[in-house]
Amino acid sequence: MKRIIIYLILLSICFVGFKKAEQKQKKNPYRLDLVSDINVYKEQVAKNPKMKLINLEKHIRDIRLDIRYATNNNFTKQIIYNLPRAFARQEVANALKLIQDSLAFYNLGIKIYDAYRPYEASLRFFEVYPDTNFVANPRYGSRHNRGCAIDLTLVELKTGKEIPMPTEFDDFSEKANSNYNNLSDTIIKNRTFLFSIMNHFGFSYYASEWWHFDYKDWNSYPLMDIRFEELES
Repeated sequence: MKRIIIYLILLSICFVGFKKAEQKQKKNPYRLDLVSDINVYKEQVAKNPKMKLINLEKHIRDIRLDIRYATNNNFTKQIIYNLPRAFARQEVANALKLIQDSLAFYNLGIKIYDAYRPYEASLRFFEVYPDTNFVANPRYGSRHNRGCAIDLTLVELKTGKEIPMPTEFDDFSEKANSNYNNLSDTIIKNRTFLFSIMNHFGFSYYASEWWHFDYKDWNSYPLMDIRFEELES
């Protein structure tokens, strides 16, 4: 009888371990080196404050958010984030603050659509739209997963009204391409101005999406899969 009980206990332990391993693989099917433990993240920040993911709404005065993935008003038609937040690494957040300060001279400001993106969200995006021109291949991870990519546009500082740009956010047509020029002079001028000021402060634009910008040192940061709720705890 004792042997049977011991056997059942061992079997139960093995089953639980198998289920945990299965869940872990489902969240990280390509076995990437992900930071998915909030305590590991906190240890990294303690060693290097630049690793910290900053809440941009609290860090930058007059910044506006339109976090589409916290709603179903996005290309997936699903709510991906439970909270409408925008986080970015310390250096990225500081660069965006300088951009916002500079834009104020032109009575303009930043509106952010997306910033740091947990890896789990990247997996869901690719399931819905597996086109690597517009959605990062989860086999390699996204610069959004590193807290070093920003999706944004420019708005009138006082009204919050977006200035004319080639397309809406997440428009996956040829007009979203950064080199597409069959546009009005005003729109080309606005896009050029956006690229210029972002580049001046260390960001490069992405060819397929005029709204997507990568910070210069993105490859110095690890891929992350920590939810917004954990970052706020």
